[in-house]
Amino acid sequence: MMKFLRPAIAFVALFTLALATLTPAQARIEIDITKGNAEPLPIAIVPFLGSSELGQKISAVVEADLKRSGLFEPISQAAFIERISDSNATPRFADWTAIRAQALVTGQVVSEGGNRFRTEFRLWDTAANEQITGQQYSTNPQNWRRVAHIIADTIYESLTGEKGYFDTRIVFVDETGPKSNRKKRLAIMDQDGANVRYLTNGNDLVLTPRFSPSRQEITYMSFEGGQPRVYLLNIETGQREAVGNFDNMTFSPRFSPDGQRVIMSLNADGNSNIYTMDLRSRRTTRLTNTTAIDTSPSYSPDGSRIVFESDRGGRQQLYVMGADGSNPQRISFGSGSYSTPVWSPRGDLIAFTKQSGGKFLIGVMRPDGKGERILTEGFHNEGPTWAPNGRTLMFFRDVRGAGGPTLHSIDLTGFNELKVPTPSFASDPAWSPLLD
Repeated sequence: MMKFLRPAIAFVALFTLALATLTPAQARIEIDITKGNAEPLPIAIVPFLGSSELGQKISAVVEADLKRSGLFEPISQAAFIERISDSNATPRFADWTAIRAQALVTGQVVSEGGNRFRTEFRLWDTAANEQITGQQYSTNPQNWRRVAHIIADTIYESLTGEKGYFDTRIVFVDETGPKSNRKKRLAIMDQDGANVRYLTNGNDLVLTPRFSPSRQEITYMSFEGGQPRVYLLNIETGQREAVGNFDNMTFSPRFSPDGQRVIMSLNADGNSNIYTMDLRSRRTTRLTNTTAIDTSPSYSPDGSRIVFESDRGGRQQLYVMGADGSNPQRISFGSGSYSTPVWSPRGDLIAFTKQSGGKFLIGVMRPDGKGERILTEGFHNEGPTWAPNGRTLMFFRDVRGAGGPTLHSIDLTGFNELKVPTPSFASDPAWSPLLD
């Protein structure tokens, strides 16, 4: 077992800069995030000033984050009229409105000595001639990418009123080698594909990694020793432990919203039912008791309900029941079969995989089954996972003849689909909560 120890983050948000700051509700700029990238907001991001290359690297990541969201259109630096030489000075707003910039970002990186640096940035409303927000952060140079993601999150929230999702990570299954002898190991990376680290060595097959909503911990299934078992892995310490020693096969583990339980399916006599395990007492509770295959359970954000897939009606469909297993109700009624449901962090939607007409589709529906909407389709799409703000999904796609799966993201409108870079083939992504 390969251990991975994530370096401690020495990030500190110090204080808001001195100029007047508007809250998101007061900001003059408004973005309707339900319209995706149909009308992205033109924004100018000036390379951050400073004697080192860190400033330009940080501002470049900020720009890339905002662009990938589909809500922002960064303006080419070649179009800039004003050349910013003092990030603390009020810009010439007319020069920025002349190039259609509705928002402007300026900043600088300052060495504090002792292997630490301070990053300052300001977000300006060019039409209102006002600063929207300004902050500064102090950390060590190794954390420069995280600083950039936090700044992008702050800009995103200031201009949309919604939490950002850039300061997050993705755990996934890295796949290498020929299909006949594919090595699969757990890996983790920033949400933009940077800083890839491997959490297992690939000696044993691993599947379905899932993040805890409350700790830097994941649960996953491994075929170590030839027997599929559910494990917990602490990303910070590398400590790993089996959830329990079950006589039968275990599948699809996932945490409860409070991180105190794991819900999973156990197979016995050809049937699969859903169980929960309290991680403190290790007491197991059975929630379904059918002759069908019940699997892929996912809690609602408040922990009161569970969505799962079942073939109890003859074909895989989605069902919602109480957290105690009570009152299961079918919610999917479209043509085809439904699988891999996952409840949105906002609680308003359930994402799923649908197989119909020889294609695999990624879609969403409301928890009562109404409003089904397909976001993307293809030869083989599967395994949606939500960004913590509930506005973007990631999934994996296996294109015929491509040799293996790749990761993709898409927003709720279905207009902004992007491939997520990984070192090799990749599947089973799971999005972390926002980092502390």
